[in-house]
Amino acid sequence: MRSNNPVFNRSAEFNGTATQNAYGNTTYPGAGGAQPGYGTPQQPYSDPSTWSTGGPAAPVATDRMTIDSVVQKTAMTLGLVILGAAITWYYIGDISYGTGLADQAAIGKLSAAIMLGSGGAFILSLVNSFKRVVSPGLVLAFAAAEGVALGALSKAFEAWYGGGIVMTAMLGTFGALAGTLATYRFFDIKVGGKFRTFVIAGMFGMVGLSLLSFVLSMFGIDTGLFGTGGLGLVTAIIGLTLGVFMLILDFDFVENGIAAGLPERESWRAAFALTVSLVWIYTNLLRILAILRGD
Repeated sequence: MRSNNPVFNRSAEFNGTATQNAYGNTTYPGAGGAQPGYGTPQQPYSDPSTWSTGGPAAPVATDRMTIDSVVQKTAMTLGLVILGAAITWYYIGDISYGTGLADQAAIGKLSAAIMLGSGGAFILSLVNSFKRVVSPGLVLAFAAAEGVALGALSKAFEAWYGGGIVMTAMLGTFGALAGTLATYRFFDIKVGGKFRTFVIAGMFGMVGLSLLSFVLSMFGIDTGLFGTGGLGLVTAIIGLTLGVFMLILDFDFVENGIAAGLPERESWRAAFALTVSLVWIYTNLLRILAILRGD
């Protein structure tokens, strides 16, 4: 089943386009050779120490993607996001002096961190989404850049709205993860092609609107789409809903990938997708909480 998700559609394994030849070897479209698979004939000459004496055959290491490998890789990426956010948070320091006056040096650090972190994370997210062979280094680099951006963004929201808004958004994000996973498992949700198309189209639509709004703001035009008014609340709720739907797509691909016996390296692709979805949910929760609290 082919995916509309750009994170997964670069993988032949996820899309089921890998085939097997007459010997059971796994082959991929566009590649001239075959990858070793089950049933591969032994070479006529081999190391005598590996010859069998009639006893049980030694287990074959498959290095397949498992729930454990996905959880481990996701924990690494999320841990790096949190670490990067914490370092950035303390690097920026206090934004105000305590007298209501802004610390211009801290504001400068905050602005630079948001611009560099979000810009780097955006570029790396595109590279990781359209890269055919997943790269653990690039996934971790994305997590580090995202951590810098989130650390600065969280610092700004905490300074402007206070009241533990960052901790509330973090708890809400992990609550959404647990609730979505429980719903997916207990209700045995089946993901269809129309649902995938709707979610991916909505995701790209929101990204496009945010970029358009950013460009227009540079010319003094405020669309209000991502502001603190009623329209901003609507887009934040839509964004949060899309984030939950993105998690469902992630769970579906992980489940199907494990069932298909994908290589262990694909755990990094799944970890990247899950991290993107959780960051998406977190930022929209921050916006919703900020709008509800008002100024």
